[in-house]
Amino acid sequence: MKREERVVKKGRKLIQSQGGNRRPAHNVIYLACPYTDPDPAVRKARFEVATAVAADLIRAGHIVYSPITMTHPIDMVLAGASNTLGSDYWVAFDEAFMEMCSEIVVIRLDGWQRSTGIRREIAYFTDRKKPIRYVNPPSSITSGQ
Repeated sequence: MKREERVVKKGRKLIQSQGGNRRPAHNVIYLACPYTDPDPAVRKARFEVATAVAADLIRAGHIVYSPITMTHPIDMVLAGASNTLGSDYWVAFDEAFMEMCSEIVVIRLDGWQRSTGIRREIAYFTDRKKPIRYVNPPSSITSGQ
């Protein structure tokens, strides 16, 4: 049986497991959004939606990791503005963060049900019995697309 104890370090609560590993004592949302598309304008629009939804969740007091918000600018540097490395390139990055997140929130943006990346992310959270929630994109953003 694992024994966990709460410790305070630099004003932040951490949970320390018997093995000595420490992890934050708070929930972190992994924000899933479709991204890959041959059209750079679609990728940019999806980046903007993911960033807006992440900001809304943060304003509501949540801690959020938004992979599209983080990787879109890097993808543009590595692949060029008109190309993309694709979701397969980012799997190791995504899984490292998914492991640390307590739940996934999927943005129901056009293409989310066809997205192989989102299917992989949902399967990851399902296999680990972590909660899966869905949100609609802000209507102010989607009405302009």
